[in-house]
Amino acid sequence: MKFFIILFLLSSNVLLFGQSISGTVFETTSEMPVEFVNIGIVGKNIGTVSDQNGKYSLQINPEYYNDTLRFSCIGFHSYSVRVSDFISLNNGNVSLKEKFHELTEVVVRPQKIKQMTFGITTRKKTVQACYQDSIRGGEIGTLMKNKNIAFLKEVNVNILKCSYDTIFYRMNIYKADKNMQLENILSEPIYISSSKEEVIDKITVDLRQLNLVIEDDFLVTFESVKDLGYGDLCFPASLLHKSYIRETSQGTWETIPAGISISVEADVKK
Repeated sequence: MKFFIILFLLSSNVLLFGQSISGTVFETTSEMPVEFVNIGIVGKNIGTVSDQNGKYSLQINPEYYNDTLRFSCIGFHSYSVRVSDFISLNNGNVSLKEKFHELTEVVVRPQKIKQMTFGITTRKKTVQACYQDSIRGGEIGTLMKNKNIAFLKEVNVNILKCSYDTIFYRMNIYKADKNMQLENILSEPIYISSSKEEVIDKITVDLRQLNLVIEDDFLVTFESVKDLGYGDLCFPASLLHKSYIRETSQGTWETIPAGISISVEADVKK
């Protein structure tokens, strides 16, 4: 069988004669820096992610001055502002208010459940998709089709190759409605950090302690939040499915004709 390789490159746009904005993102009450904040122009592929010290820098072309600039991070209320207003009125520093999640009453009743595996489980090497030299905020993921109440237990990501010395990604889980409007259902971030020796054939993330219950389709993604240098991370993929990607923070979602091998183990109500 012919060997197919599908590569996608998440690269930054080259913007000339634009305005450079930079600063630090802080938590409102403690005034501590907030790491790995998604920063970008909504619906455009212009964005970045703050570093471990909350610092960021972004170049914006004048054609986007009437668009919306958004700062968002799991566990915080997002902040949105028109680009021109931000440039004229702000020194670049932003405060985000922590979001507190109220626990709702849960009534436990006996019910029949079944174990299900969502997503793609292939380990074949005939088709690969490689996360290569991506910029901060770039994401790739697989959509899980779901029609019932599902308790998410575990995410498994099959790996074919890792040429980075170490990897560091954020895993996101988005609820997807029928119009593919996405909403992150996590109340705290999930980070995946491993050495090349540890990333041999599979990455497993235990979700049980997060008590994630969903009744809709959902998208599980890998997001680049650090500059890992030169290298790539390659997944087995299926041409019978597609992957969802976006180039950077707050950007538009697109698809490529190969679904990467991400699967989710869940208990599903019959």
